Amino acid sequence: MLIRHAEEADLPGILAIYNDAVANTTAIWNETESDLEGRRLWWRERTSRGLPVLVAVSGERIAGYATFGDFRPHEGYRFTVENSIYVRADLRGRGIAASMMAPLIETAGKLGMHVMVAGIEAGNLASIRLHERFGFREVARMPEVGIKFGRWLDLVLMQRMLG
Repeated sequence: MLIRHAEEADLPGILAIYNDAVANTTAIWNETESDLEGRRLWWRERTSRGLPVLVAVSGERIAGYATFGDFRPHEGYRFTVENSIYVRADLRGRGIAASMMAPLIETAGKLGMHVMVAGIEAGNLASIRLHERFGFREVARMPEVGIKFGRWLDLVLMQRMLG
């Protein structure tokens, strides 16, 4: 599995993974799928700020992507980032997310970040376990703060100190 920085040509693969997560999972709490231009603007905004968008490449296909961005928009949170890691539905459970986590954490440290946060739907035990393996610990559990597919969702906040 090759892990590298995403290029513009990778955006259709990233879009497919994103839209599948929107349509079929509670990993993303959006209910509206994106389009290619939306992902292009998202990618350009991240990369223009020096933030990583990593992809896992299997053969010729994008198997997953990982990134981090602002935890909250206020200046006091400028050294805290929130991660996002998504894997193509047919490849989940094969260690692809784990292969992207270490370089994501390493990049955050090199950029001078102090804390990485993950917001995870409480029923997503695979993501919670993944984050625990990389030193994240649960710091909050917020009942029924989101809704998707007609049901209330609980949010688990996990964090890892970076430096």
